Amino acid sequence: MAKKYLITGGGGFIGAAIAIRLLHEKHTVVCLDNDSINATRRLGEYTRHLELIEADIRDADAVIRAAQGVDSILHLAFINGTQFFYNQPEAVLDVGVKGIINVLDACRANRVPELVLASSSEVYQTAPSIPTDETVPLTIPDVLNPRYSYAGGKLISELMALNYGRTGFERVMIFRPHNVYGPDMGWEHVLPQFVLRLLDSFTLQPTGPLQFSIQGNGSQTRAFVHIDDLVEGVMCMLSRGEHLNIYHIGNPEEISICQVAVQVARIFGRELEIVCGPKALGGTLRRCPDISKLGRLGYSPRISFQDGLSSLALWYADHTSLRPTMTAAR
Repeated sequence: MAKKYLITGGGGFIGAAIAIRLLHEKHTVVCLDNDSINATRRLGEYTRHLELIEADIRDADAVIRAAQGVDSILHLAFINGTQFFYNQPEAVLDVGVKGIINVLDACRANRVPELVLASSSEVYQTAPSIPTDETVPLTIPDVLNPRYSYAGGKLISELMALNYGRTGFERVMIFRPHNVYGPDMGWEHVLPQFVLRLLDSFTLQPTGPLQFSIQGNGSQTRAFVHIDDLVEGVMCMLSRGEHLNIYHIGNPEEISICQVAVQVARIFGRELEIVCGPKALGGTLRRCPDISKLGRLGYSPRISFQDGLSSLALWYADHTSLRPTMTAAR
């Protein structure tokens, strides 16, 4: 049955991909985004087939108006990108906390029966078990470290969505994406930054192994999920997910950061000489999701990291003209 969805942060990397998929599934889509970094260009020609509202998630009246007549709200509006966690923690929290309050108020004002919240694997920071399932304790190891502004905002959002969602909703669900990647994912993340740093190095080091610095010794691991697989996970959850449930969406293919750098370089025909550096304060050594809960609903990632990484690297190499001189928070 066709539904009307409001996607907050609908011009973002994940939001735009979900919006396009919902349109293909013949749903009606409203996207709310402040477009502070021209993010809505990701929607391209699809802007003709949806309603695009340029507004800030912190504008309560705008969110209430945007939610009129919708069947479901997918709340993705947030400030993402590790550099922002360290440099603009107050903005990260402002958007996160005011955003979830405004979305919940909009749901109540318009009697929206369904709310889906995009959270993050950052909420459990250093997980006690790998692969990690949805039941692990959520932790903020150090409130003095600005990095945890993002995790804190997501943790607050989860608490509010689940507890406010106990009454007045037919269904409230949370999904925790795990290191989503793909072409045009933004400029503030490790994979695009690796690609751009390598491209910048070609002129200075035209031959031989490239000296390439990384944080720590490169043994830190992550499990990256391609945007297309992430969208499949969201659609699976929308179809079969249950009220007041949390679902990991990811790919359990774990890889070290050192090997990520090596694979990026090989796409461009170069070898690396890794130079170890200091670890980022607050970084975690391993992150890999247990996706069996969503797997029981039919989810299974299909795109290997090696295949997905090539398309990302080539996109950034072909679109260096879009590279911002100074990145702004959205």
